[in-house]
Amino acid sequence: MLYCRNSNNRKNIMDRLQSMRVFQRVVAEGGFAAAARALDLSPAVVTRLVADLEDHLGVRLLQRTTRRMALTEAGKLYADRLRGILQDIEDADARVSRLTEQVSGVLRIASPSLLASYVLAPAIADFQAKYPGIRIDLDVGVTSEASVEDHDITLLGTEPGFDANVIARHIATTDAVLVAAPEYLAAAPPLRHPEDLAQHRCLTRKLPGLRSTVWRLSHVGSPEHIVEVTVDTVLWVNQMDVLMQAALEGAGVACVSLAQAAPWLARSNLQRVLDDWTAGRLSMYAALPSRKFMPRRTQLLLDFLTERAQVRPQYQEALDADRDTSPRKQTSLSESC
Repeated sequence: MLYCRNSNNRKNIMDRLQSMRVFQRVVAEGGFAAAARALDLSPAVVTRLVADLEDHLGVRLLQRTTRRMALTEAGKLYADRLRGILQDIEDADARVSRLTEQVSGVLRIASPSLLASYVLAPAIADFQAKYPGIRIDLDVGVTSEASVEDHDITLLGTEPGFDANVIARHIATTDAVLVAAPEYLAAAPPLRHPEDLAQHRCLTRKLPGLRSTVWRLSHVGSPEHIVEVTVDTVLWVNQMDVLMQAALEGAGVACVSLAQAAPWLARSNLQRVLDDWTAGRLSMYAALPSRKFMPRRTQLLLDFLTERAQVRPQYQEALDADRDTSPRKQTSLSESC
């Protein structure tokens, strides 16, 4: 009952404020018809709102005849006071609205450790160089449903076609690829076809309740061509940054996102293997508490990450160079059949 009464009170206040604004416009325009045109309302609505205001006050504010309209003494006094009150309200509205346009303040972000390490951390310096007034408050490893309400942005890594009961913006999609350290590949058997993986030490991401020994690969030029290979997994781990570090140290062949591996590929710390094959696609989304009243700083970071989270040109050049100069035989679709 209390909630209903408070809701009614709020509605009454908003209706009264609307009536005040309409009355002020009637006075300013010199008539109901002109005020209706200026407010894009019907003359009947304007007339009713002024009448409601007079009923609330218990006085007549306007003398109306078929030829002219004039303020009563009470109407003149009320209009004079109302002008300042409504101006104060408009000023307050404008000041609060400008907060959503400011490129300063604190952005509260929640992110799993992988995205925090490989997407956010490398981007922070460039973002803050462009927008020095924005501060980042980052919670790593916090991606629960509650975090969406408690943060301006909650980053999520998931399969493409993400469909959940949250407001989310797609940031980027990248391939999952196979990589290994040059030192490991130099001492390991040749790796030319997906079936060759059975002879290699493999590093696999551990999903909740599942330690998979099967890798499912699709051909880049013909995605419907899919091969499933049973691999010799020597490491299951639920943290992708640990998986990456193990690959860098030469522990075996790892399946990671191209965006995650790109910096190491560019520096030749890792080499991509089975270049013509991918192990699926991974997407990053930004979950938001609301689409309405989004602060300008939130929109700027979303746009910045969308542009940056793709494989950057210098990384792509390195990948192309690696493909062109690699001594590994390139696998064609006909060779795989």
